[in-house]
Amino acid sequence: MNTAIPIESPQQAGAVRLPHVGVLLVNLGTPDTADAAGVRVYLKEFLSDPRVIENQGLIWKLILNGIILRRRPGIKALDYRKIWNKERDESPLKTITRAQAEKLARGVAGHDHVEVDWAMRYGNPSIKAGIASLVKRGCERILVVPLYPQYSAATSATVCDEVFRVLASMRAQPTLRVTPPYYDTPDYIEAIGSSIESHLATLSFKPELIVASFHGMPKEYVDKGDPYQAQCIATVDALRARLGLDASKLLLTFQSRFGNAEWLQPYTDKTIERLARDGVRRIAVVMPGFAADCLETLEEIAQENAEIFRHHGGEAFSAIPCLNDSEAGVNVIRELVLRELQGWI
Repeated sequence: MNTAIPIESPQQAGAVRLPHVGVLLVNLGTPDTADAAGVRVYLKEFLSDPRVIENQGLIWKLILNGIILRRRPGIKALDYRKIWNKERDESPLKTITRAQAEKLARGVAGHDHVEVDWAMRYGNPSIKAGIASLVKRGCERILVVPLYPQYSAATSATVCDEVFRVLASMRAQPTLRVTPPYYDTPDYIEAIGSSIESHLATLSFKPELIVASFHGMPKEYVDKGDPYQAQCIATVDALRARLGLDASKLLLTFQSRFGNAEWLQPYTDKTIERLARDGVRRIAVVMPGFAADCLETLEEIAQENAEIFRHHGGEAFSAIPCLNDSEAGVNVIRELVLRELQGWI
């Protein structure tokens, strides 16, 4: 007669070990210093990426090295100095991304085998350094979190490109996962919607309409199949439903175009100018494509576009802060991370 063999629990057997899991938050990037030299290094890395500028041929290289990197760093350095975190001597994007990672670490502290770190796609701390740090802490599995609600090849995909380049140099590679875009997830839409309502409640005026401004992209990239524009539209459609606003009260626009090619339209600056010329006197602008405030939100929108609006007859302008490291903003990241870590924790 066969004798039943007792089955030990993992704790009794001591044979099951939860592998350490790393979570790496990645945002776009920032210069290390707010001067022409620092901006030049950053722009060279950024604009040399074939995901950002797809045609990296001889003509582009001549333009980049002969014109752009000679003139633009000094101009953009002035813009960075307007928003620079002087106490930490760093850009707000770096300050906020660090805070997001620190708060996320506390938010997943119940899983004691999860380590959290952060990196920039361009600039420092680098993705290579972030992966090395997590591996050094014993992480055998890594979840990469591109901090872009909407996917595009020029943002999310280039994060993956760099991660894969780093892993290609490693003999003992960690197992890898990458979070998907979260442009229409209920918690993200609710967080943005609540943020808009909370901010508007603090204003001394009532906006006649809200402009939702997203980072621009050459139209050619979308024509080739990039889903970015469709995901921006989906975000705004969901926000309109959440806020009870129609298309005339919550507009979709695209900012930060560069060069002479046609970019996604309508353009934010041209729209804001037109609104002021048409007699709109009070507006608010929200930037749902940015997980953290940065040069494009704090300087381009809150300062440059505010001036455009007032210069053409507008009276009251307010830029709504990004979710940043707010409780709601970190919770969006936390829920995304926990969802994608299923099976690992």
